[in-house]
Amino acid sequence: MEHLLIKGSNPLNGEVVISGAKNAVVAIIPAAILANDICIIDNLPRIEDVKCLEDSLTKLGAHCQLIDDRTLTIDSSTIKSYNATFDSVRKIRASYYLMGALLARFKRAEVALPGGCNFGTRPIDLHLKGFRALGAEIIEDYDAGIISLKADRLKGTNIFLDTVSVGATINIMLAATMAEGVTTIENAAKEPHIVDTANFLNMLGAKIKGAGTDVIRITGVEKLHGNEYMIIPDQIEAGTYMIATAACGGHVSVRNIIPKHMDSLSAKLREMGCTIEEGDDYIDVISDGRLSAIRVKTMAYPGFPTDLQPQMAAGLAKADGISILTETVWENRFQYIDQLKKFGCDINVDGRIATIRGVPQLNGAEVIATDLRAGAAMVIAGLAAAGTTKIGNIRFIDRGYEQIEYKLKALGADIKRVKN
Repeated sequence: MEHLLIKGSNPLNGEVVISGAKNAVVAIIPAAILANDICIIDNLPRIEDVKCLEDSLTKLGAHCQLIDDRTLTIDSSTIKSYNATFDSVRKIRASYYLMGALLARFKRAEVALPGGCNFGTRPIDLHLKGFRALGAEIIEDYDAGIISLKADRLKGTNIFLDTVSVGATINIMLAATMAEGVTTIENAAKEPHIVDTANFLNMLGAKIKGAGTDVIRITGVEKLHGNEYMIIPDQIEAGTYMIATAACGGHVSVRNIIPKHMDSLSAKLREMGCTIEEGDDYIDVISDGRLSAIRVKTMAYPGFPTDLQPQMAAGLAKADGISILTETVWENRFQYIDQLKKFGCDINVDGRIATIRGVPQLNGAEVIATDLRAGAAMVIAGLAAAGTTKIGNIRFIDRGYEQIEYKLKALGADIKRVKN
């Protein structure tokens, strides 16, 4: 077990280079199963979720080789099993993409129920609805924690998602890539990592149009082939460093990003009083640490990301005035608030709305990361607080942030990883 130790109140200055997108790579690694060939994935983030998926594919029979810290080769031609019920599958949420990938290739899949962060009910019913529409028979064994899928053939159809779901959109897209005929997904999610997954599949020979809009059409193909692909930069990691700079004050250049992906956050940081300067592949955030209260409402892309909601709560804790933070995506994503209050934050939660009254100063505290993005919020609060902060349960942080303490140290933060 390890924890992070932070001595706060230091401004952040310098450059930080953003890693490949977690939410894209955790879909693209399972998608490589469809190739039945060698795929090379570049700009790989070295995070725990990626390691779990590498382990899962290896246990299925694939040959996975890390060429360097940023490039992974996956030979999926050696996969013979469609049974993914091992522990590494149960550890992370995104392992459910193995369902769509294995179903497409083998017309069979047995996959353990996914794990990951727990912040309320996160059903996969829309995923299963899509698989059934394509022709799959599904057995849900919740006592054993296994979903079994079987299809004599997968046939394209029209699928309307009752609610916008990133995971269901990608999983149905994976399954439909090798189905007979045309599949149309309506009310599809539009996040950048959906576009990235579709682009990857198209480079393998898939025929997917409309990714990034609310209607995606997939014309099934008989087979795919290997190729090399570079993962897009991580929108949420970039946003985390942008909010940290706003809260602590300083001047940080966030590099290797797609500024368009950050539009909703950049607009909010400007409202808070920060200066935002954009280039082709970077954003500079300039802050004197004195922030104004704002209203934020999470929404599906291109709205404000739910995955930046906890970080924004920490960033607004010292803002002048009363901020209103409304969560529309997940029903119980405010469960980290009790940890944030240990810093002296004045926050009241009523259902899906958090009212944040800015305080003059935060004080260091001993807290835990209750989930991945909540852990990032604890880091931001610790950086902005006076005194020392100890953050436990940092395995959650490691699931989505590569070498967070080293990147922050390079910006002037006093932070270190300590073994218990």
